[in-house]
Amino acid sequence: MRQEMLVTGGSGFFGGVLKRRLLAEGFAVTNIDLVRDEDAGAERLTSVQGDIRDAGLLARVFGEHKFEGVFHCAAMLAHDVKDDTLLWTSNVDGTRLVAEAALAAGVTKMVNISSNCLWAEGFGRPVTEVDVPAPVELYGRSKLQAERELAAIVEKRPEFKVVTLRCPTIIDSGRLGLLAILFEFIEDGKKVWVVGDGSSRYQFIYAQDLATACLLCLQYEESNLFHIGSDDVPTMRGMYESVIRAAGSKSRVASLPRKPTVAMMQLAHRLKVSPLGPYHYRMIAESFVFDTQRIRTELGWTPTLTNEEMMLRAFSYYSENRKAIHARTDVSAHSKAAPMGVIRLLKWLS
Repeated sequence: MRQEMLVTGGSGFFGGVLKRRLLAEGFAVTNIDLVRDEDAGAERLTSVQGDIRDAGLLARVFGEHKFEGVFHCAAMLAHDVKDDTLLWTSNVDGTRLVAEAALAAGVTKMVNISSNCLWAEGFGRPVTEVDVPAPVELYGRSKLQAERELAAIVEKRPEFKVVTLRCPTIIDSGRLGLLAILFEFIEDGKKVWVVGDGSSRYQFIYAQDLATACLLCLQYEESNLFHIGSDDVPTMRGMYESVIRAAGSKSRVASLPRKPTVAMMQLAHRLKVSPLGPYHYRMIAESFVFDTQRIRTELGWTPTLTNEEMMLRAFSYYSENRKAIHARTDVSAHSKAAPMGVIRLLKWLS
C-alpha cells in the first residue's frame, strides 16, 4: 500500500519542492497551506487550502487520511507579514496544533523545518546543535518557541518522534524573496554591494539536498536535532563575483562602510521603508556556518551543490522569468519578489 505524507506549507517554495519530490518518489501527499496550491489536481496529491491553526480542519484532514508522517514546512516570514500576532500564532500555535493532531490520529513521526535565524551574530566557527540560540527578532523567536513546543510534547509522549532540521537560506531554481532584489541588480548591470570588505561567509542549503534529508528522516527511529548546510562556503564577495561572471553581467561588486551602513539599515527599518529587519542588519557583514557533522553521522547525509551553483540556478530562473515574477501576487513570500523599498534608491545610485 502506498505511503501517504502530510506536508504543511506545501504551496510555498521549499514545501513545494518537498511535495513534488515525495510525489516523484511514489508517495501520496496531502498539502495544507493558506496559499493556493499550483500543483492541485496532480496525481496522488490532495490540496487543502486552510489554516494550520484551525484544529477542526486538522482533525478532519487527519481523519480522512492515514498519514505515515508529517513534514512541517509552514511558516510566516517577518518581511511578508505585518501582523505580529499572526506570525507568532502561525509559527508557534500552528506547530503545536499540527503535532497534537498527528498524535491524536496515531501518527508518530514528524519532521520540523527550523531556521538559522535562531542566532544573529557571527561565531567565528561552525555553529553546533549544543550552541544556545539567541534570536533577536520575532521570526527567530517564534521558530525557537516552536522547537520548544515540540520538545515539550516529545517529553510527555516519547513515542512521538520529532526530527528538527535547522536550515540556512534554502536556495534553488525558483527561490526569490529578498534574493530577487540582488538578482535585479545583476540583471540590470548595477553595482552589487557588500557591507565591509565582503569577506564574510554565509552558508546556504540546496533545496533538493534538504529534501533528501527529509526523506532520510523517515527511516530514522529517534527524535533529534540536526544542523544542515552546504560545504566549502565561499566569501560573499567571491560568490557574487562568480554569479556575475556566469551571468555575463556588467555588474561589479563594491563595498559599503560597515558602521554607517548598518546605522542606515536600522533607521530604514524603524521608518518601515526597507524589507530588511534586525536579523539582516546584524548579519549583513557576519559569517555564519552550521556544523553538519551530526547529520552526516546519524543520517549519512551529504550536500551536493555549492553556494555558487545553487545561486546561479536561482538567478537563471529569475532572468528567464523576470516579467512574470514581478506580476505575482497570490504566492508565498519566497516565490515572489520582495518589495525593494528604499533599496531602490541605492539601485538608482549604482
